[in-house]
Amino acid sequence: MRHLTPEQNRLMRRRARVLAGGMAVLCFGGLLVRLFVLQLLDPGGYAARAADQQLRGATLPAARGEIFSADGTLLAASETCWTIRAAPRELEDALVEPAARALSEILEIDYQETLEKLSQRSSNDCLLRRRVDQEMADAVRSWCTEHNAQGIQIRQDTKRVYPQGDFLGGILGFTDVDNAGLWGLELEYNEELTGQNGEILTAKNAWGYDLPTHYQTLVEAIPGNTLTLTIDANIQHWLESAMDAAVREHNVAQRGVGIVMDVQTGAILAMTSQPDYDPNTPRQIINEEIRAQVDALTGEARSAALQEAQQTQWRNKAISDLYEPGSVFKLVTAAAALDTGVCTPQDTFVCAGKINVAGTWFRCANGHIHGLETFAQGLAVSCNPCFIQIGARLGKENFCQYFEDFGLREATGIDLPGEIKRSEYYTADRMGPVELASCSFGQSSKVSYLQMITAVAAIVNGGRLMQPYVVQRITAPDGTVLREVEPTVKRQVIQEETSATMCDLIEAVITDGTGQKAAVPGYRVGGKSGTSQKLDSDNEGARISSFVAVAPLDQPRLAVLVCLDEPHSWTTSGGTLSGPVCAEVLKKALPYLGIEPQVESAGQSDS
Repeated sequence: MRHLTPEQNRLMRRRARVLAGGMAVLCFGGLLVRLFVLQLLDPGGYAARAADQQLRGATLPAARGEIFSADGTLLAASETCWTIRAAPRELEDALVEPAARALSEILEIDYQETLEKLSQRSSNDCLLRRRVDQEMADAVRSWCTEHNAQGIQIRQDTKRVYPQGDFLGGILGFTDVDNAGLWGLELEYNEELTGQNGEILTAKNAWGYDLPTHYQTLVEAIPGNTLTLTIDANIQHWLESAMDAAVREHNVAQRGVGIVMDVQTGAILAMTSQPDYDPNTPRQIINEEIRAQVDALTGEARSAALQEAQQTQWRNKAISDLYEPGSVFKLVTAAAALDTGVCTPQDTFVCAGKINVAGTWFRCANGHIHGLETFAQGLAVSCNPCFIQIGARLGKENFCQYFEDFGLREATGIDLPGEIKRSEYYTADRMGPVELASCSFGQSSKVSYLQMITAVAAIVNGGRLMQPYVVQRITAPDGTVLREVEPTVKRQVIQEETSATMCDLIEAVITDGTGQKAAVPGYRVGGKSGTSQKLDSDNEGARISSFVAVAPLDQPRLAVLVCLDEPHSWTTSGGTLSGPVCAEVLKKALPYLGIEPQVESAGQSDS
């Protein structure tokens, strides 16, 4: 081993001190550089990360947009409520059982289930009950304060409410537990109605408790947009009331459908399928007999029956169902025949009570033998042999073309979900003489109720096929109008002269024909009755009793279509059962809209 001289030892010590000093300077310099970066170049970044580790976010749920009727009636709104949750691991052991007992009583929930949830000591979150009211939330808060109970969370929430109950239920639809639209307008306009949630960030310790600081960030929630409908609450009320009475009086098995349309714009002023459900409790079966049948079942059979019953009552028959329009369809055949010039109102036809077409016999309704009659008279008394002859003159090509032009082969495109995509009809290449004969008086083709009234509107409004719609305005939370819907003309179907002639002809249905019970004193009313056989029904006696009324004929404004699906009454006549419903709505709606009665009542009676 080599020994160092004293001089060498001094040199080694000097080098060591220099090296150590250099290392110290290097480390201190690095620290200074790091501090410089933190303080000057990135002053907030690391502070934010540190804070992030201590922050817990709480969502501020946004209120769903409101829905109003055209007259300003509130139809759908959001109401503040609270959701009660728990973090069991934060709850003291001694408080588990008392908390379970107290909360189950306050929240009206099962004690054993609550106890099981709170006993999961490793759990950081469990749901106790959604959407409780102020009273329940206050009671939970008071108990937690009194017992210094940590881990019970009372979170602000919102729920959808429908202040008018079962009024307009089938149109409004409803939402799920998370306030997302599931049916009706709630579904169709879900994106517009859904707001933007806000957030509160609060400092928490390692256990999730609030720290005694003022560190809190608030991001305000933004409510959804507001919808204003074309539907008028007053007209809707009159329609629903009259429909409900008719459905009950005539023991209607498959519900009734009613629509009121502004024929000049296509705006839907009222629409209902009766009986209707309450969107506040949409899953409750409204038909007591069906509800009892469902409740008598168990297991999968009950689940299937319940789902079917719910789907049935939710379905908006006005747009989702097809039906044989019966003699109401004669308006389309008549308008097409006049518009093409193959017939005039003065042309004559012979009704012998029945007519043979290519070996198939067709009879006039109720065994009538009308004898010699004009085109106008045949429409007024709803003569089937007359319209079979009119259809033959029109020809299958013209018939099918007008059927399409009146919008009866395609969906209307109304702004509601669930509209059936296409109707059932014959094309010219599949239509023989027998099919043409049957279709000419409203059998063998199936259309939707909305398609039918839209076609009738075109017949009386000057020949314009209008786009039907139910939302007229969308408004932002700050009041800015985001969208204003303007009436849309799809196409000109018939000439204005043809439309004017049809208005005169349908008046005779009211004054002298099958629609006398739809008369409204003081107003010129036109209309057409229909009593159609349900050809696809197992019950040969199943009928749909319908009537469409238009007023005032001087300047047509309103069309009302009423259909009773399978009435069980002294008659199935559409003029007798559905005509009075149309009259009831018109006699209230016309003066309400500022349409004054004529000085003379045009010979109409209030029968």
